[in-house]
Amino acid sequence: MSDIRIVVAGASGRMGRALIRAIAETKGCTLFGALEAKTHPDLGQDAGVLAGLKPLGVVLTDEALPLIAVAQAIIDFTVPKVSVELAALASQARIVHVIGTTGCSPDDEAKIEAAARHAVIVKSGNMSLGVNLLAALVKQAARALPNFDVEIVEMHHAKKVDAPSGTALLLGEAAAQGRGIALSDHATRARDGHTGPRKEGAIGFASLRGGTVVGEHEVILAGQGERVVLSHIAEDRAIFARGAVAAALWGQGKKPGLYAMADVLSL
Repeated sequence: MSDIRIVVAGASGRMGRALIRAIAETKGCTLFGALEAKTHPDLGQDAGVLAGLKPLGVVLTDEALPLIAVAQAIIDFTVPKVSVELAALASQARIVHVIGTTGCSPDDEAKIEAAARHAVIVKSGNMSLGVNLLAALVKQAARALPNFDVEIVEMHHAKKVDAPSGTALLLGEAAAQGRGIALSDHATRARDGHTGPRKEGAIGFASLRGGTVVGEHEVILAGQGERVVLSHIAEDRAIFARGAVAAALWGQGKKPGLYAMADVLSL
């Protein structure tokens, strides 16, 4: 059986390079293409060399369509606009599209969901196997402790541009599902000044930024006289890359649809 041909979008970025390394070390798949934005200074460079590996014979290009037309999967940790465009191309080509991009608007989400009518799309705010297990635990804890206040604290590196993080929102959704409520109706994303007492049933978010932190998330369930704290610390971006590659392999042969990492892990 031949290896699954995978294209990496945003190939010269930190996640892109981690993905290239993860593909190189995973049996059953091969790096087929590496995409970057037009005018990017790394265009034409060998993707393997950029990722700290031996030359792979795959050079960075800004031409997505020729690659996607003959690939079997594309992994995409880019920006919402690019993810939407790639989802449309993946839909046309009927291939697997793994999306780790965060900060998507409701309109972006709707377009990605539409593309999933013809493509297998695996989208998650965090591709880490540990984080997705954490989300399952948060859902269970929120259901078991209905009167405990839920607060989510996250910290990332100084260059992260969106807040709360996609992972924090993933965990917030898990808590909301455990309570049988809509996160959009109960999320508190900022507190400043005289805010009054905490709203009953609120799911609070706090975002910290600084240094080179890969990702830290803590879900606090605070009750009367006791607290339950569930947390995850990411020490290496390789965990996200390995999870994304696993999702690309899992998606082969699946019916078109919008999936999450919980589906990949059968949680």
